Amino acid sequence: MKIGLFIPCFMNELYPQACMSTLKLLKNLNFDVEYPLDQTCCGQPMSNSGCNSDVKNLAIRFVDIFKKYDYIVAPTGSCVTMVKDHYGEFFEDDNKDYKKVKTSIYEICEFLHDIVKIDKLDVSFPHKVGVHNSCHGHRELKLGSASELNIPHYSKLKNLLNLIPDIQIVDLNRDDECCGFGGTFCVTEPDISAAMGKDRVKDHLDSGAQVMTGADMSCLMHMEGLINKNNQELKIMHIVQILAGESLS
Repeated sequence: MKIGLFIPCFMNELYPQACMSTLKLLKNLNFDVEYPLDQTCCGQPMSNSGCNSDVKNLAIRFVDIFKKYDYIVAPTGSCVTMVKDHYGEFFEDDNKDYKKVKTSIYEICEFLHDIVKIDKLDVSFPHKVGVHNSCHGHRELKLGSASELNIPHYSKLKNLLNLIPDIQIVDLNRDDECCGFGGTFCVTEPDISAAMGKDRVKDHLDSGAQVMTGADMSCLMHMEGLINKNNQELKIMHIVQILAGESLS
C-alpha cells in the first residue's frame, strides 16, 4: 500500500511540527509513505472567496500528482472535503483519474479509524483533553454525529484518542459548535468570528481541559490566536501530535 501524504499549505508554513507528526504516525504504523514535493495549495481559499474559476488549474494539478497512490492521506478535513466535494465541476463525469483520487483521499483520522481500523497505540498522554469538532470533518466527512441529527452518538476522534491508556477526555457543553473560523469568514466577519471562537475556548476551560485538540489545524489556529491574546491557560495540539506520542510542551 502506497500512501501519498497531502499537507495543507498553511500547515506546511505555520505548523510544521503537526505535519511531521502526521508522517511519524503513519511511519510508526509501518506504512509506505511518500510526500510529493511538487504539491501545492488545493485551492480552497480561492473557492471560499468566490474565485472558483481560478481553482481549476490547481485541481487538475492535484489530481495529476496524486492519482498514482493507493491512498491519499491528509491531516485536515477541510482540504480533503475540497477535493472530494468541490473538484467535480472541473472534470468530466467519466474522468477516471479524478474518480480514483476522489475515492482514495482521506482525512487521517478517517483513514486510521475506517480503513486501517487500528485498535492499539503504544503512546502516553496523561492530560485532560477537550476535542474540538470542525464543521467540515464533523458534518461533511462524518467524523462524528452532529447534534442536530437524531442519530446515535459517535466520535471517531474520541475513539482514536481512547486508545491511549492514560488520556482523560473531558465533556464539553456544546461539543460540535462552530469555532467561527470558516475560512475567509474570519476575515469578512471578524467580530462574529472572534466571539464564536471565544465561546469555544470558554467551553474547554470551563470543562477543565488542559489541551484542546482536533483534526483541523485551521480551527485550532483561530482559537490559539484568541487564547494567546487573552493569556489563557490552554494548550493547542493537532490530534496527530497526540496520537504520534508527542509530549505536551
